[in-house]
This record gives sequence, C-alpha cells and structure tokens, in this order.
Amino acid sequence: MDLRQLNHLIAVVEHQSFSAAARALHTVQSNVSTHVARLEKELGAVLVDRHTMQPTSEGKAVLERARRIRTELQAISDDIVSMRHEVAGEVRIGCIGTTGRWMATPLLRRLAERHPALHPVLVEATTTSLTPRVMNGDLDMAIVNTPVVEAGMDCEPLFDEERIIVVPGGHPLAGQGTIGIEQLAEHPVMLTPRGTTFRDALDQELAASGVRLTAAAEVDGLRLLASLAYQGYAPALLPASAVSGYPEGEWSLVHVEGLARRSVGLVHNRRTTPSMPSRAARDVVLEVIREIAPHQPGIHVTLGG
Repeated sequence: MDLRQLNHLIAVVEHQSFSAAARALHTVQSNVSTHVARLEKELGAVLVDRHTMQPTSEGKAVLERARRIRTELQAISDDIVSMRHEVAGEVRIGCIGTTGRWMATPLLRRLAERHPALHPVLVEATTTSLTPRVMNGDLDMAIVNTPVVEAGMDCEPLFDEERIIVVPGGHPLAGQGTIGIEQLAEHPVMLTPRGTTFRDALDQELAASGVRLTAAAEVDGLRLLASLAYQGYAPALLPASAVSGYPEGEWSLVHVEGLARRSVGLVHNRRTTPSMPSRAARDVVLEVIREIAPHQPGIHVTLGG
C-alpha cells in the first residue's frame, strides 16, 4: 500500500469515474486503474463498484482513513514552512451563507493583514453539506448551525441568532419593534418550505405552543426570501444573520418574542491535528466573530473570552 494508490482511490470516488480521475491527476486512465486494482488486491476487497462508481462498504472505510492521511501529510508540509518562515499554506473554511454575508469580508481582510502568505479558501454551503466535508478532510473547519451530532466532530459555540421578521413599508406590522407569536400568526408571512431545517424547527416549536402560521409564500433560500421581503412582496420570517448588511429602505425589522434562538458554531474534525495555518485561521475567525457579531441585529455572541 502506498500514497499514490490512496490518492488514486480518492480521486476515482470524488470524480465518479476512472477517466475523470486521470484527468484530475494529470495521468492516464490505465495508471489510475492499475493503482486502484493493486490496492484492492493487497486488501483483498473490492473498494469501488464498477457499475455505480460508488465506494463499497470496505471502500468507505479505506476512504475515511485515506482522506485523514492526506490531510495530515499536507499539514506536515504547512507546519514546517510556517515554523521556518511566516504562517503559510492553504486553509479551507466552510460557512453557511447567512453568516458569510457579514463575516466573509472582514475575515478575508484580517487574514490578509495578519498572515499574507496564507491562502484561504471559503466554501459556502448548508450545514448538512459542510459537516461531511469537515469529517472527510476536505475542509479544515466550518461555521454551521448547531447542534451537530456527527461523531468525531468538535464544536465551539459562536453566537445565537434571533428569528426576525423583515416587514415591507406600509404593512400593519411595520415599525413595531417587538411582537408576540400570536400577533405574528394574524398575518401571512413568507417562510422556507417544509422539509428545510429552519422551517421544521419553527413548526415544531410553534406546534408546542398551539400557534400556526399562514404562509404568504414558501421560498427555498434564505437570501432570496430576504430579498423578496426587502422588495416589498410580503413579510418574511428569517434568522437574524440573513437580514444583516442590507441597505436602508422602505422596510423594518421586527423582533418576535417567544421563539427560540438558532445557534451557530465552528466545527472541526477531532480525529486530525489542525495544522499551523488552520490554527492561525481559527484564531482570526474567532476574533472577527467576537468583534463584528455584536453589531449585527438579533445576534448574541456565545463565544468565550
């Protein structure tokens, strides 16, 4: 077993074919096929189903460790460079889109000022998409909704965010600083569809209190939902992060009493040792959250001092 065999296996699974893996690795298909076949022969198991190009159960077990090995090898190189010179290397940070809207710019600026040789890569996606990528080593860390129940994942709390109503000008709720959920139920509001994490958590909470909301529209996408509300279509119920950073206009923000806050945290894989670039980037992430988050409407920092 050698590193080339493991890297070729990872590439085949990630690119869904031997030919695509060969192109990504800048080699020929026969070379990729040979390396994977030798690895399978040594382990005495088929690792990739040749019909579906999906890893077998044995393949998944090998892939999990192979990806951690790849991450650790890159960390060795980055650590040595960072010890001899300044912090350098690539760090991949995942982030849910609502938080990225107000956090990404100050984070990138601070990283460039503090560690100019560091190469950050920001990946925007949902929590359900980001957490597996942290586990398989594709991401060094990710800012996600919590709690995260993945085994082998550590989570640092960052902040809690209220659920807030964006109300177009002229609507009966416009200008009201705070309302109760019973008053909210008197008006149709735009919501995310059933089956989304935000909506399902909301429905479960409201069912316990005997309140039911009427959907003016269901929109799968928090930023699109916010945009429609800002353009005056109808009020929208959103997490506080989704309403940060919009210019002033004919709309207002209304807080809702009686709704639980949504928690956001920073997760990383506890089975791998963070590289020096990763640790440096984490420190800057926490610093930015600590400084910027308190100035965002409806956000309450839970990060320790």
